[in-house]
Parts: sequence; structure tokens; C-alpha cells
Amino acid sequence: MVNQFTINLGFYMLMPYLAAHLSGTLGLAGWVVGLVLGVRNFSQQGMFLVGGTLADRLGYKPMIVAGCVLRTVGFATLGLVDSLAALIAASAATGLAGALFNPAVRAYLAADAGERRVEAFALFNVFYQAGILLGPLVGMVLTGVDFRVTCLVAAGIFALLSIVQIRALPARRKKDEQPQEGQGKESVLVQWRAILANRPFLLFSAAMVGSYVLTFQVYLALPLEVRRLGGDGEFGTAAVAMLFGVSGLSTILGQTRVTAWCKARYEPGQALVRGVAVMGLAFVPLLLATTVPVPEAGAGLRLLAALPPTAAALLLAVGTMIAYPFEMDTIVRLSGDRLVATHYGLYNTICGMGITVGNLLTGAALDAAREAGMPELPWIALTVLGLACALALYGLHSTGRLRAPVSEPRPASVAAAD
Repeated sequence: MVNQFTINLGFYMLMPYLAAHLSGTLGLAGWVVGLVLGVRNFSQQGMFLVGGTLADRLGYKPMIVAGCVLRTVGFATLGLVDSLAALIAASAATGLAGALFNPAVRAYLAADAGERRVEAFALFNVFYQAGILLGPLVGMVLTGVDFRVTCLVAAGIFALLSIVQIRALPARRKKDEQPQEGQGKESVLVQWRAILANRPFLLFSAAMVGSYVLTFQVYLALPLEVRRLGGDGEFGTAAVAMLFGVSGLSTILGQTRVTAWCKARYEPGQALVRGVAVMGLAFVPLLLATTVPVPEAGAGLRLLAALPPTAAALLLAVGTMIAYPFEMDTIVRLSGDRLVATHYGLYNTICGMGITVGNLLTGAALDAAREAGMPELPWIALTVLGLACALALYGLHSTGRLRAPVSEPRPASVAAAD
């Protein structure tokens, strides 16, 4: 829990201000800034599967520590260099660090929590959101002094975290991390083929992609809508900050209560369906707002700019609170408690690719809506996406594909004999 809070604290105190540093302080062209940021995202999303595989083979703790150390180096480098090659290398290192520790952290938590995985992941999300909420505030203060100070402080946080993990995390390999019979003799490709043959897991991953596209709109569509109506001045900045504040605080205050309430009433599949459905319905306030005439100025315009996006952010947070703990638990169950970190890695890669495609389509929908004078278009599309994903999850749940564990893959020798 402390690990993930600190990871998010260090990451979000730096990353929101990196683009401004690259374009402003260093004077880099827009396409270069996009390249540096894109390299980080690509190295993280593209290497999740490798990071998960290494965690299953070498143990969770070594990958957690390696990721923290690598991010220490990457963040320090971002603050100390100004050449393009060094910036790209540092950006790639920070992304690779995330690919190393993210699957390992989740697999370690799942193994350590045992039968209380759902409650553990609920609390995990509280720490996760607390880091996201506090990080930008700390970064804003430090960046006001110098962005290099922000980089070095963030690097120092990861260095301290590395030491804490080395000393405090159990040094032994947990029983859950030990290779199962035949697992240690399997090649990586055999293990990957076995996971790719896990049809329920792949179907579940595909059904959940839309939920990640929806939740990411807190960073894309909702701030753009606030800026479109509220402008780029102080009000627009405050309204965008309110989006993140509402999302983070509601999760911190309500996650464990929501999870306990849902667990007492629903099966995991039912909770997932309801959570993703709420995410889709989160865009209804924005859809309804398009039917209201837009005031030219004054309090009415500010209310229209701030309230519907804030309501959407709150509903997205509620939907995530409902779904997230059961989502993480479902991945473990669909893995059959085998190669859990590798399953998390592939799941993150699939969802990351979905976010990229979804953001491109959402951006295109926003542009098309403005040109065609149809402001409701993106909100209709996002609502339909959420309800379609909820329907897909309902189909998986009703057919038992979210409940039944995956049967053990056949040994490699048998597969080869086929």
C-alpha cells in the first residue's frame, strides 16, 4: 500500500509539469515533446508483459525494487540533462520502471491477501488515489521553485522507497511465487501461448478495455469540455482541478465502504457489470447539458462549464470504486492462480492499447462534434461504449466465464506432440 502511494506521489508530482518544462525551459518543439512523452508511454505499455513474466520467474520483490531503482535514475536524469538523446533514454527508463513494478506489486498484493483480495484491492485503490491527489499539489510547489528541484525530489522519493522495499518487504520467495510443477521448465513462449489460449481471460480483458477508455476521459474529454465553456483563465484552471479533487477524494473517502456494500449484495460479475454501467452513465449529465442554451457569460456559463463535468467525474469515480477490486480479483481467478503477474502484465498491455485507440477516437469525435455543431456526439458515443462493455460483462458472467477458474494448461511436451 505504501509502495503504491509513494510511486504515485513521486510520479504525479513530476509528470504533469514535464511537458511545460520541455517546451518552455528547454524550448523543444511540440513534436519533440510529444516524442519524449510518447516514448515513456510506449516503453511502459509495451513492456508490461515482459515485466510480469520476469516477476513470475524471478520473484515479485526483485522486480518491485528494480522498478523503483530504475525510476530513481530516470527521474534524476530528466532534471539534469537537456540533450534529446538523454531525455528519450530517461523517458524510456521511467516507462520501463512502471512495466517492472506494476504487475509485480499487484501480484504480490494478491498473493499476500489470500481470500481477502477484494478488500485488499479496495484499500489499495485508496492509497493509489491518495498519491494521485497529493502528487500534483507537491509538484506545483516544487516546480514553482525549479522543475529540476521537482525531478530531484521525485528521484529522492523513489530512492528512499527502494531502500524501504529492500529492507521491509519479505526477502524470501513467497509460496505463491514458487514455480508450480512443470512451470519452471516451460519456456517463456510456451507460457505466453498458454495465456493467449485462455479464452475467458482474453474476453474479460477485451470487455474491460472500454472502462479504461471511459475513466481516462477525466484527463482528456472532461478538461477539454471545461476549457471549451469556461476558458483557459483562472476559472478554467480551478474547475479542472475540481475534477481531479472530486475523483480522488470520493475514492479515498468511499472506496472501502462501497466495496463492503457491493460484496455483501453481489457476485463479482454482477458488481463488475454495475460498475461499468455506472461509468457509461457518467456522461449522461454532459449529454443533458447539451440541451441547455449556452449563456454568453456570467454565473450561468460557469455553472454549465463546471457542474456537468464534475458530476461525470464523480460518477466515473463511483463506477471505478464498484468495479476495480472485483476486476483485480477476477484476473487472479481467471489465471487459475498461475503466472499471476504475467496475466496482470498482458491485461495492462491490452487495456493500454485500448486507451490509446480510444483516446484517438474520442479526440476525433470531439473535433467532429465541434465542426458539425453536434456537441452531444462524444457523450452519446462514450455512454454507448460503457453500456456495451457492461452488456459484454453480463454475457460473460451469465455464462459462468467469470466464475470458473481456468483449467491447467497441458505440459509443453504434450502440446508439442499435438
